[in-house]
Amino acid sequence: MEKADNLGELLEAQTHVGNAMFHFKKSACLKCAVELGIPDVISNHGKPITLSDLISILPIHPSKSAHIFRLMRFLANSGFFVENPQGYALTSAGRLLLKDEPFNVRAFIFLSCDPAQLKPWNFLTEWFQNDDPSPFDTAYGNNFWHYNAQEVRFGKMFNEAMASDNQLSVEVLMTKCKSVFEGLTTLADVGGGTGKVARAIAQNFPNIKCTVYDLPQVVANQGGAENLEFLAGDMFQSVPRANAILLKWILHNWNDEECVQILRKCKEAIPSKENGGKVIIIDMVLSDEQKGADDHEGIETQLFFDMLMMVLLRGKQRNEREWAKLFSEAGFNDYKITPALGLRSLIEVYYQE
Repeated sequence: MEKADNLGELLEAQTHVGNAMFHFKKSACLKCAVELGIPDVISNHGKPITLSDLISILPIHPSKSAHIFRLMRFLANSGFFVENPQGYALTSAGRLLLKDEPFNVRAFIFLSCDPAQLKPWNFLTEWFQNDDPSPFDTAYGNNFWHYNAQEVRFGKMFNEAMASDNQLSVEVLMTKCKSVFEGLTTLADVGGGTGKVARAIAQNFPNIKCTVYDLPQVVANQGGAENLEFLAGDMFQSVPRANAILLKWILHNWNDEECVQILRKCKEAIPSKENGGKVIIIDMVLSDEQKGADDHEGIETQLFFDMLMMVLLRGKQRNEREWAKLFSEAGFNDYKITPALGLRSLIEVYYQE
């Protein structure tokens, strides 16, 4: 009996390993579905679509028709489509694959599947045995930001992914977190890219003068507005003075020493809490694995992002204790975390004189 139980455990373990081993194939199948236009065909149909009707519309070779069922079965099992007696329909996750969905994640799917981004993962072991800053450096001989600036195709793909992410962030900020910006007269969006978030803040709060601060090649040719301007610079050297500094999806890119350096520059640029100053951070706060035991998928996704930071850059995702340590070392003595953005949180950081 003991041997039979042990064999059962081994079979379960084999399934678990197999699932992990093939995990990346889900993103490849998602990319294929998006490129074939499957989500859009289902949506445009206006009602659940039968497999035969779906196949008749898709741009595929006739010899591959029988295989569409296998792709659909896999993605339905993964939660992107649902099959009922009338045919296939989209789930909420499936709707995020639509071309015309404002909050779609298509650009992120293309980026995550791109060979340029996949290559460094195959250098992970070698990286652990050398002193390179990241597996990306090991794979390409230079860092992610240098590659991103030099390779136009990849840089464009990266910028599109970041812009698509900003769309949902803006909606959440302006719906759930507007109070964070009330009372401010000036705000600097440091590392703000093309200004998607800053534009939304400027439009919703005409009394706030917003500045988008990023590298020269990023802000070049960006058009401002009455209460929105673009300014070129390096956040490691200086940060524009303002009531509030916004760091959206920035600090996870950098190691602890670099984050403290950035935060110190931010502290120099804002007034104290008593005088209305603060740093607004939008980033992940890693869940406590014990408290979050009922949210295995959420924790796993956060840890996926942490590994992504390790492989591509020099940064990491942090738990609350690690964030608090950074704030303290940078000279701040108060913070507030609002978990309002799904996997990410909004953190307000202050210093009191």
